[in-house]
Amino acid sequence: MGDFVEVILRSTAAFAVMMVIARILGKPTISQMTYHDFVAAITLGALTANITFNLKMNIWLLLTALLTFSGIAYLLMVLAIKSRLFRKWISGRPTMLIQEGKILEENMRKLKITLDTLNQELREKNIFNIEEVQYAVLEQNGKISVLRKPEFLPVIHKDLNIQSQSPQTFPIELIMDGEIITTNLQQNNLKKDWLMSQLKTRNLSLEKVSYAVISSNGQLFFDRYDDKIKHPIDQE
Repeated sequence: MGDFVEVILRSTAAFAVMMVIARILGKPTISQMTYHDFVAAITLGALTANITFNLKMNIWLLLTALLTFSGIAYLLMVLAIKSRLFRKWISGRPTMLIQEGKILEENMRKLKITLDTLNQELREKNIFNIEEVQYAVLEQNGKISVLRKPEFLPVIHKDLNIQSQSPQTFPIELIMDGEIITTNLQQNNLKKDWLMSQLKTRNLSLEKVSYAVISSNGQLFFDRYDDKIKHPIDQE
């Protein structure tokens, strides 16, 4: 029974410490896995696992190792911000895969990327014909950025000299999971009475609404818990 309690306490401590470390290292480390981010993630994961399950090792020694490695990762991140040369060394640099419509086979061989992988990445960007691509770049985080050839670029309002009728704004979430997001109301000078009146005009009550948002075009959208869909699509 004592081992179970110790595992629970170790797991709780490891989770709390990793949450603090994740907050310190910031979102870029989580979303953009460069070389040193990849190494840091694997090592921190291994250390956290040992803290949780390795009952033979002193937890304070493991925590010391975890905090030391986190400090190294943070220091590398700071140095990468300050020095472009250092940043290239630890994070790598973007590599061209397609240039002026031509596939650079030598670069693909160096990076061990196959044509199948390249085509898959293009399809994920809704490009099914490789001849549409002018440039393709493998970024530092492993993702591929693509620029289409001019004749395959989508038409935008500017191309047609069409002026937007209303300015686009960032969506404002008002209700989530049936609860009013008071902070968003206050930040946008909106009153709770106004929101309740909008619910009333739509014959809705707060407990019936799952989500409400003022969309980027200024329209107010409500989603009810009861969708009244007889046969919802369930993809397994």
